[in-house]
Amino acid sequence: MVVTHSEPAVKSNVTMKTPVEVVKQFSESYKRLSAEIIDDLKSYRFPPEAVEQMRNMLEHNVYGGKMNRGLSVVDTQSIIAQVKGITLTQEQIFKAHVLGWSVEWLQASFLIADDVMDQSHTRRGKPCWYKMPRIGFSAINDGFILESHIFLMLKKYFKSESYYGDLLDLFHEIAYKTELGQMVDMITSPEDTVDLDKFSAERTSWISEYKTAYYSFYLSVALAMMVSGISDPAAYEQAKSILIPLGEYFQAQDDFLDCFCDPAILGKIGTDIEDNKCSWLINQALLLATPQQVTIFKKNYGIKDPSCIAKVKATYKELNLEAVFAEYEEKSYQKIKSLIDQVDVSLGVPPEVYISFMEKIYKRKM
Repeated sequence: MVVTHSEPAVKSNVTMKTPVEVVKQFSESYKRLSAEIIDDLKSYRFPPEAVEQMRNMLEHNVYGGKMNRGLSVVDTQSIIAQVKGITLTQEQIFKAHVLGWSVEWLQASFLIADDVMDQSHTRRGKPCWYKMPRIGFSAINDGFILESHIFLMLKKYFKSESYYGDLLDLFHEIAYKTELGQMVDMITSPEDTVDLDKFSAERTSWISEYKTAYYSFYLSVALAMMVSGISDPAAYEQAKSILIPLGEYFQAQDDFLDCFCDPAILGKIGTDIEDNKCSWLINQALLLATPQQVTIFKKNYGIKDPSCIAKVKATYKELNLEAVFAEYEEKSYQKIKSLIDQVDVSLGVPPEVYISFMEKIYKRKM
């Protein structure tokens, strides 16, 4: 099956690819923020060895990823300013950096907990934080600390802003929704009890919306909207209507890559099969499988045994799930493209914001 690359939803002169210099400046802002957090520990009379662990924890978990979520705040602010013909000051840009890194801090706290719950081995090409020497389950507390850092940064840089309360509410709301998504994910996919009858496309969609879409897509745009002075509730509802479906597509893509992407490229070893995950792949497979193939899944899915994992993957290939995903990916693109084409620009957010997200993830390989 051949799937062609569709034309972009909107053609524009607005720059949507993150320039190298912007990435460099964003990275420099991390150094400033992390140094401020470390320096602040003096007021708590923090022991030297604990300071060193905090520094290592930040470097290991916050810094070193693709930074897509954080840079999306910066990119969105830049696109809105370009369309309005506004030249951003260094202070305005830095405030977007703070919000972007706040998203990265939140992401890091989630990943620490997720890796412990899934008993994962690697993350971003390195051992998971809880797998590091002398860390173990104390990683759970480290995840709490990372989330607390967010509110220290918001207080320091945004307390005098009129939208400070909205920022706090947004982070609390998104964190709660993400945690609800994780809870349902764990209930649906307990490692000690494999019951494929509990799986469904509807359940997968709900988990994707709450566990991934809100914090990975909507949060970044909403933060950029706030720092850009957009307050109309209709603008935020419009953003959700596009970014939540985009997040669901991203999660299906993530599930596909977990199985079919080379771990050396992906940066982690995929564990969805052995972890009994209610993923997009297994739900598609169950819809297409013969009774004999369903039996193979029931006997081998969720089992931490390389031979069982291999049997599931072999059955996925028999069902030609790579082609099934390619078709799903194209349909998702067309659906989201249609939503972008209907954007009401009078609400303050140009369609280029949403195009930039789609261009970053459409047919990604890692």
